[in-house]
Amino acid sequence: MKKIAIVTLAVALDGEKGYTRFRSLAEILSQWYEVDLITSTFQHWEKKQRKDIQEQGIRRLYTVRLAFEPGYKKNVDIRRVISHRIVVKNILNLLKSQSYDLIYCIIPDNRMAAKVGEYAKKNRIKYIIDVEDLWPEAMEMVSPFPRFINHILFKSYRKDALVAYKNADAFIGTSDEYRDVPSKLYGIYGKPAYTVYVGCELNEFDKGVNEYFATIKKPQAEWWITYAGNLGSSYDISTLIKTAQKLYEDGVDQIHIKILGGGPLENEFKRLTREKPCNVEFVGYTPYKEMAAFLVKSDVLINSFVKKAPQSIVTKIGDYLSAGKPIINTLSSKEFINKVKKDGFGVNVEAEDVQALEECIMSLYKAPALCQEMGKRARHIAEEQFDRKRSYMIIKELIDQLINRG
Repeated sequence: MKKIAIVTLAVALDGEKGYTRFRSLAEILSQWYEVDLITSTFQHWEKKQRKDIQEQGIRRLYTVRLAFEPGYKKNVDIRRVISHRIVVKNILNLLKSQSYDLIYCIIPDNRMAAKVGEYAKKNRIKYIIDVEDLWPEAMEMVSPFPRFINHILFKSYRKDALVAYKNADAFIGTSDEYRDVPSKLYGIYGKPAYTVYVGCELNEFDKGVNEYFATIKKPQAEWWITYAGNLGSSYDISTLIKTAQKLYEDGVDQIHIKILGGGPLENEFKRLTREKPCNVEFVGYTPYKEMAAFLVKSDVLINSFVKKAPQSIVTKIGDYLSAGKPIINTLSSKEFINKVKKDGFGVNVEAEDVQALEECIMSLYKAPALCQEMGKRARHIAEEQFDRKRSYMIIKELIDQLINRG
């Protein structure tokens, strides 16, 4: 049986907070290949060391291999840079301890993707890069410094990205924009490239709905708009709160905003809600299955981002679509704006505009038939394009081609 390594620092193992894309991929690929999921001892989202994998007693079809990483306290911190340098060395040692036919690696971290790519090239191992985010391009978009300063600050990130893309045999992007980064930004042409959305495990989502739906109490007179995700600088929660305050001021007290999740600006957002009366509730971090039920219990979901946010088609979209509810989108990504229009599952609204958001909310509130139709389209798109068991087969087929071409 051929052997594959999946290399990532961004994965939530069983029972952990965070993204599960690569865990799902490991589970799917292990039906045909021997799979090692190589990741860090440090859990990024919980900011703590993982317990010994062997002690968990969890039966997996794949093997988890942990590379030691000292860790860090903040996402933007010199200690994170140092921590990643250490873990990359240890990941390379794990790769050297086994014999692989193909390596599948996330970018970012750029340096990790570059070093793993150099190792794969040297040892004639097929190499696929999964483009999850744009470093340094995303950093430059939110940086307060002039362009020439950014060019100096982030030069090493760009250099590592170029090395990584040159050594890759193929690319997977979590959006069309990310899929095309190697060619459009780095001039790497002629290699297979496909879009595979982060998506979700639709069966697990539906199980959560069935298990928790009845436990979430929603008064009949209330109409819920729900945001689920991080409470950080990229997310336009301030405008959402100000819109709730405006709605309350205008006598529309049946519309309630529910905010699921947490993050560095949570206290600041809570302070803003106390400035004027509004129907906003911070539900806090919600386990995945319960969150799924909460989304389905809601009337409308909102993908709320600030104007300068660099994201494309984000992780939560798979869950939003699975819920079968209309989506209000304020993300400025042309790709996602066009998808909302083309697929008809929601409405685009310019970010940071209270009046525009209020008008959009009221138009949906007054159009239950339209909301129902948008919700049906959302669920259909989830089933066709975002269910991992179906969509990740593109990755499996690409791996088959590369390994057999060998």
